[in-house]
Amino acid sequence: MKRQTGRPSPFEIGSVYLAPFLMIVFGLAWGLFAVFIFAEDWVVARFGALSGHHPLFILAVYAPAIAALLLVAITSGFSGLGRFLSRLFLWRASPWWYAFLLLGFPAISFAGALIKGNALSAPMFTEPLPALLPAIGFMLILGPMEEIGWRGFALPILQRHLAPFWAGLILGVIWAVWHLPAFMLSGTPQAAWGFLPFFLGSLACSLILTALFNDTRGSLLLAMLFHFQMNNPLWPDAQPHDMYVYVLAGVLIVWLNRRSLFSREQAVKEILPASRAAEASR
Repeated sequence: MKRQTGRPSPFEIGSVYLAPFLMIVFGLAWGLFAVFIFAEDWVVARFGALSGHHPLFILAVYAPAIAALLLVAITSGFSGLGRFLSRLFLWRASPWWYAFLLLGFPAISFAGALIKGNALSAPMFTEPLPALLPAIGFMLILGPMEEIGWRGFALPILQRHLAPFWAGLILGVIWAVWHLPAFMLSGTPQAAWGFLPFFLGSLACSLILTALFNDTRGSLLLAMLFHFQMNNPLWPDAQPHDMYVYVLAGVLIVWLNRRSLFSREQAVKEILPASRAAEASR
């Protein structure tokens, strides 16, 4: 794929669709959580108690992906969906990013767990691998789906108007606030966490993800792997200390990528990768 210029290609989805995207994402997810708040008995009677495996919780988590795929389909049809989802097959990245994805996350999680004092309680030490496989499989298809919307749709639009650092920071705020209702309901994974450390960690992770996304020319595959590694069930429960370690990692990675993060020149601004015919005509 050729380097992108400051102007999106003529077949690209317009920036005006960021507002409908956010309306769907917040409307769907917060609407579902509102049902639990105001009609808890009715929901529990029909769907069971709220948990991380509850079908309505999963639907809420899928809201960013649903919004992105719906808007791409409406504006660009099946061909646009194909180009959008082709980002799932972008895998080229610096070896340093692969090192971070494979080794950085356990290092961050165990550093936080060491501070918390429970590093040896990590499921990878206490549970046999076959027993962990269902949890690993479930986490592969839960949180990572968010990236189809957050990084795949929203970030390129923000980077048309802002340097990647500021685009990633704003998206991090939106991303964190979107999770807020989950902190108010018992039964969700976030119910036992503090929101402020999560907020700071989300900002840091959003900035790291922005640098990764641009370096890979918009890979959804590696953005989803990043999200999975944040929630990998093999790691220990290091909340809230791992969030502060993410902040330190974010500061370091922003510094190392400061040239690209504070310049829009190499930022991914297109939601739809150009088709081969369109690339050939440029």
